[in-house]
Amino acid sequence: MLVDDSQQEVSLLEEALQAAGYDVVTAPPAALGLPDQVAALEPDVIIIGTESPTRDVLEHIAVVSARAPRPIVLFTDDSARASIQAALKAGVSAYVVAGIQADRLQGILDVAVARFAQEQALRAELSTAQTKLADRKVIDRAKGILMAQKRVSEDEAYRLLRKLAMDRNATLLAVAQQVIDVAKLLG
Repeated sequence: MLVDDSQQEVSLLEEALQAAGYDVVTAPPAALGLPDQVAALEPDVIIIGTESPTRDVLEHIAVVSARAPRPIVLFTDDSARASIQAALKAGVSAYVVAGIQADRLQGILDVAVARFAQEQALRAELSTAQTKLADRKVIDRAKGILMAQKRVSEDEAYRLLRKLAMDRNATLLAVAQQVIDVAKLLG
């Protein structure tokens, strides 16, 4: 998906993309509802050309990155550090200053897609680690409750939780949460 404020640059970029074998869909300027356009068109990559990324453009990019993440390449004339950092924070995969050159386009897109994939993998890994940590906290809390109420060791409390889980054909996490819920009710 190609979004640009300058129709002349859009034509050049569109020609370069088509020459490289891409199917190109052009969209009106980014300030006109980028998240809705992305939802409707479901592009593989978004390419945005603008003189300087405005707050509105960055907000639209952030919404797209939150709702339907995908590689975003931003071509701009703005080389200010604050603009670069704001764009990257919003979800831009590649921030390219000093114009669009057809011979560099394939490399830029490849890097943007690879960087996006790497970032998505890191986000998934972080999410998994956070979930495991939260699960571990629930299990540890349930063990603590059993240790206090049954006056058993940590190992014995864990064995009790495992046995309850097996007897009920439930996950250890579900049983641990039930122990916590019962303790709250009786507490």
